[in-house]
Amino acid sequence: MVITFTRQNTKILLLLFFFFLTLSGNAQVGIGTVTPNASSVLDISSTTQGMLAPRMTTAQRIAIPAPADGLLVYDTDLKSFYYYSTTVWAALNSSQTSRLNFKRIKSTDNLAVVLATELAAGGGAKYVLTSNTLYEINGMVTFNFPIDLNNAYIQGLDANEDIMYKTSGVLFDGTTGGSIRSVSILAPGATVFNLNAALATATFLLRDTIIANAASIGTVSGYGLVFLSIVNFSGNTTGITYNNIGQLLLSNQAWFVNNGGTYEKFTGNFTLIEKQGGFSNVGPGAYGLDVATAGLAISGDAVLESVVFTGATPANYVKPYAAAATYIGYNFSNAWTVRAAGIPNEADTNATGDFSMDAETGGAIPLNLSATTPSTNLRIYSASIPTVSGNLFRFSTDATYNRLKYVGKKKRIFQVSGAVNFQVPSAGTYIVHLYKNGVAMPQFKFYGRGNAASDIVTLPINASIELNTSDYIDFYLQRYSGNDGADVLVSNMTIIIK
Repeated sequence: MVITFTRQNTKILLLLFFFFLTLSGNAQVGIGTVTPNASSVLDISSTTQGMLAPRMTTAQRIAIPAPADGLLVYDTDLKSFYYYSTTVWAALNSSQTSRLNFKRIKSTDNLAVVLATELAAGGGAKYVLTSNTLYEINGMVTFNFPIDLNNAYIQGLDANEDIMYKTSGVLFDGTTGGSIRSVSILAPGATVFNLNAALATATFLLRDTIIANAASIGTVSGYGLVFLSIVNFSGNTTGITYNNIGQLLLSNQAWFVNNGGTYEKFTGNFTLIEKQGGFSNVGPGAYGLDVATAGLAISGDAVLESVVFTGATPANYVKPYAAAATYIGYNFSNAWTVRAAGIPNEADTNATGDFSMDAETGGAIPLNLSATTPSTNLRIYSASIPTVSGNLFRFSTDATYNRLKYVGKKKRIFQVSGAVNFQVPSAGTYIVHLYKNGVAMPQFKFYGRGNAASDIVTLPINASIELNTSDYIDFYLQRYSGNDGADVLVSNMTIIIK
């Protein structure tokens, strides 16, 4: 083959020669720049165009034969960059989510457009969210219609920046469950919740949230599970009512002094209530916790633990159960275990009871013990000599029979102490018996002896006994030796159980 060198061919050959000479010397390529960066093998520079990677479907990507480590492509099905690493394809982070059940609502959005489907589902009167869908709140979003959660999830990224705002009516209205997280709810002139679950298995979750300036926080009712965690309440005219809930869990609630009305109210039937952590700074004229509604019942347990109550009027920290169901100076029913700063502790572990019988001068309880030895046992009581109880908590007393009945919910062991004083008609040995539910406890017998007629015997009482709910104790006297059948005169009896 003969190559004819022309002037034009010569220029091209010289240009290629110098180009390859540059590559061999610098091992760099610059596109859009004549001075590629010294650290790069390829430097692409542009202010008007980008670099387009190979684009393909997921099936095409997976079908690439023997991909090299670091091979990069854009998957058009999954809307993400993928690179090959050793044996697998790995996705690069992408600003576009691959979730199908996701919708972002921005402060600049027209809700009639962004939530058109939800508004149509609500008949043009409310937004019925799509079930099992995550709705992200981005910025301050003002809602003109109520929201039906419909088992969807509402979430912000920052409660200080992502805000749900409504100025009238109700913000959340519906009969289903769902969750709300990491947002602020501002509702001046509006009610936040009107949630009345149609199914007792429904759940509602609210956490990492601020609720402020509402006319009323509203009502949450009928759910199987309600869980509020790390919620800040500020500047609300009145608080929230919980009604007929299976399990109510309240963790680290912050109620500031600028709230009004009743902060938290419990009504109806509950299986479990647990309120733990946080504080209630009760403002003038407000109530922190209301358990006074008739019919409030807890079939399982209720716990109020490590909550701090403060404010100018301690009497308003808790609006207590009706007087017939409580004890002087206490607030809750026997279903509750309460250990909270600012109010009395109330628990079965604090249960205590006492009674005292002190006959007037010349009077006594006459007990006519039988002439047999040992005599029969007679209960120490008299219908004509009343007893007085100074401290009863989760105990009741039957003054007619000098009984103390435990009315707490949990079985526990109690210490019983006290003394019985009586005058004997003749010399003999006497026994005071401790009875439980009308049956003598043989391990608890307290002996004393009168050496002559008219001797006064004092028998100290010291015992421990296990009691379940509604178990009761009382005391009986028996003559163990001697055969005089005359009356024994019991002048004083004091019993304490705790």
